[in-house]
Amino acid sequence: MLDYGQAEPPEGAFSAVSAGYLHACGLRVSGEIACWGRGSFGRTDAPEGIFTQVSSGTTHSCGVREGGAVECWGMNNYGQSDAPSGVFTQVSAGAWHSCGLRENGSVECWGDDEYDQSNASPGNYLAVSAGMRHSCALSPMGTSCWGRRDERPLETIAPPTAGVVREASSGGGSGTTPVPGTPTPTPTPTPTTYTAVSAGGFHTCAIRSTGTLDCWGRDNYRQLTDMPTTGSFTAVSAGALHTCALRSSGAIVCWGDNSDRQVVDTPTGTFTALGSGPSASHTCAVASGGAASCWGASGQGRTAAQTGTFSAVSAGNAHTCGLRSTGAMHCWGASGQGRTAMQTGTFSAVSAGQLHSCGLRSTGAVHCWGANTDGQTNAQTGTFTAVSAGGIHNCGLRSTGAIHCWGSSSNGRTTVPAGTYTAVSAGHEHTCGIKTDGTIACWGVSTYDRAPMTRSP
Repeated sequence: MLDYGQAEPPEGAFSAVSAGYLHACGLRVSGEIACWGRGSFGRTDAPEGIFTQVSSGTTHSCGVREGGAVECWGMNNYGQSDAPSGVFTQVSAGAWHSCGLRENGSVECWGDDEYDQSNASPGNYLAVSAGMRHSCALSPMGTSCWGRRDERPLETIAPPTAGVVREASSGGGSGTTPVPGTPTPTPTPTPTTYTAVSAGGFHTCAIRSTGTLDCWGRDNYRQLTDMPTTGSFTAVSAGALHTCALRSSGAIVCWGDNSDRQVVDTPTGTFTALGSGPSASHTCAVASGGAASCWGASGQGRTAAQTGTFSAVSAGNAHTCGLRSTGAMHCWGASGQGRTAMQTGTFSAVSAGQLHSCGLRSTGAVHCWGANTDGQTNAQTGTFTAVSAGGIHNCGLRSTGAIHCWGSSSNGRTTVPAGTYTAVSAGHEHTCGIKTDGTIACWGVSTYDRAPMTRSP
């Protein structure tokens, strides 16, 4: 055991204490902070003044001053001691990052973000705790976590019993610190469910039964941060790094990556359907009159929408497919691997993947075409009610509620969790489905909190 005196606190009366890796800090009843143990990097050089809370991390510590300002000291190799300005009610020092709870209930984190541990999930929280390479926050609805998956729960965990959560335990050697002034949470509202889900490149978005949106996964292009938080929506479609949603009014709103103008070129007007794709940097939509329009990355003619009347449209990596009102399939854009080859027969649905597409025939059979590097166009036999094309895998929903997936099976993307489902969406490397109880189950590649998980509104 390394002994630097971290187990030998100074004399005096304290109201709170927090143990770090090889040091500890305590809050005296006077409001002053005292730290002891290993003093390298200045981790025990507590600032003067009156504080309301203190938290010790691996090699640094942070405290909330009487006026709500956060101040950190100690090692700062990742910016973990560069606290943002503003008023906070609580702070938690992790291994190489820190998180604070603002007075409006939002969480802000700073420092190391290699695993998105400083990329706080939006929400209204009661307390926050920064771990080694992940963080968790408490809300009246349960616990939300972000960062490295093998250090945190695989889902948002609802509270097991009613009650007021008043403490947060900080990982990464940060100890447990009382959270002063934690408000009493409001009664849990009547549970809602999900009615639609769309899996994108590295994120997923869904529509609650209330009509509001919920997104999770990677936020490197503000796929989560810029999600509309007000209004009612009837459809949502997640692309590679952006998302578009259809408001109840028929207007379209897009957010996320705008490098190919897939956000700023969003058309105005009234629309009835829209479709991007997990590998797409463009989006297409069907106007109320049936005309198709596309915007975003335009290379190889992928946004050169065909004339005529359409009922549905779906965007692939560099191609697009639309379902005409007659049930005929028409595709345009990059033609390699047979992506835009004419398909005979009538269809009731279409979904474009990375280099291939799948359609649901009027008989319920699934038909796929295009690249077949991993068996993604070897559609399963039988009848389906829905089909979704991902990066190099596909999933279909049968009338029994069972989901069957085919194509690349790496990382478990075709291994469907048990249960019966009402909808399915295949992403670039993961898949999500809505269960009959209205919750969402996701499977496949797990980085950026995509899967595996079960999500409740």
